[in-house]
Amino acid sequence: MAARSVYQAALADLADVPARSRWAANGPVRLHALDYGGAGTPVVVLPGITSPAITMDFVARRIGDLVRPVVLDVRGRGLSDGGGRHTLEEYAEDTEAVIRGLALDSPLLLGHSMGARIAAVVAARARVPVRGAVLTDPPTSGPGRGPYPTPLAAFLAQLDQAERGTDADEVARSWPRWPRREQELRARWLSSCDREAITLTHRGFETEDFFDWWPAVPAPTTLIYGADSPVFTAAAAQEAARTNPAADLLKIPDAGHMVFWDNPRDSIDALRQVLPHA
Repeated sequence: MAARSVYQAALADLADVPARSRWAANGPVRLHALDYGGAGTPVVVLPGITSPAITMDFVARRIGDLVRPVVLDVRGRGLSDGGGRHTLEEYAEDTEAVIRGLALDSPLLLGHSMGARIAAVVAARARVPVRGAVLTDPPTSGPGRGPYPTPLAAFLAQLDQAERGTDADEVARSWPRWPRREQELRARWLSSCDREAITLTHRGFETEDFFDWWPAVPAPTTLIYGADSPVFTAAAAQEAARTNPAADLLKIPDAGHMVFWDNPRDSIDALRQVLPHA
């Protein structure tokens, strides 16, 4: 089994990112984040299952005039340590440790996919004060709800490509709609994702239920989802509206699960409208 790695070309990408590396720890686990600075409200950004922090750079740049994005390398991705159980509550504990360790005063939470599930748990647990949450296309698979629509084998096949060396053209075969820079970043950074972290997180998509936490997520909360998402479906939207009526739901046209990547203009415009009021 290949070990996770960060190639020199990937590390060089950090020189082009207008953020500085910050570090915090949850016990022995060292956690890395990209802090974009600024005087605005801090926003802790939590990416998806195979998305290191740098892959959210294009979103962070577009909102940096409104807020202070702090994008986390979730445990087992990017420059953060791996190990552990990779459960939602463990990820939430990591996020809480980053908020405390970086002295982020009542931040907003912004999560995509896996990150949206983590944000929901952090907000519902209320172990640290937060101002609100924006959840983007959280997986709603789980016990009795059917499998996650992308099988684990597909994630691991893409990781195999990254470990042997891939490029943007190969990434584009899986993600043809993405902007070219995002395809390039995925090609260079996917190998930094730990195989066990991906495997256990995917298992959690089918053994942990988002709706166990969602009703307890306090306002103000906005849930953004792709109109064509197979992960957060129309039925899920109906259940979400019913079980947490205080939350706002926004549907982004011409977008699947990878909402920001599929339709950057509409999704980030919607996010900008939400953030000052979140």
